[in-house]
Amino acid sequence: MSTSTAELDGDELLSQSEYRDRLRELPPSAKLVAKVLEGDAPLSQGQLAEESLLPDRTVRYALNRLEDADLVGSRYSFKDARKQVYYLNT
Repeated sequence: MSTSTAELDGDELLSQSEYRDRLRELPPSAKLVAKVLEGDAPLSQGQLAEESLLPDRTVRYALNRLEDADLVGSRYSFKDARKQVYYLNT
């Protein structure tokens, strides 16, 4: 995570405490996925499942919850354009 803010939608800034408050309201699986992304982003869904030891379905659910809270973003992988990789919006 960044030192003090997370950026959303290019111009809205989210303070570190707001980021933590949004994350606090999410399920444990989303918190774990966010923690994994803090250290090793960007990662594909499969890589996240491998790193977090969570089932693919649980990782997919966690990513959806994180995206709904505007805490994670995605883009197509440069290595394999068929896959998306995920990163924290920090």
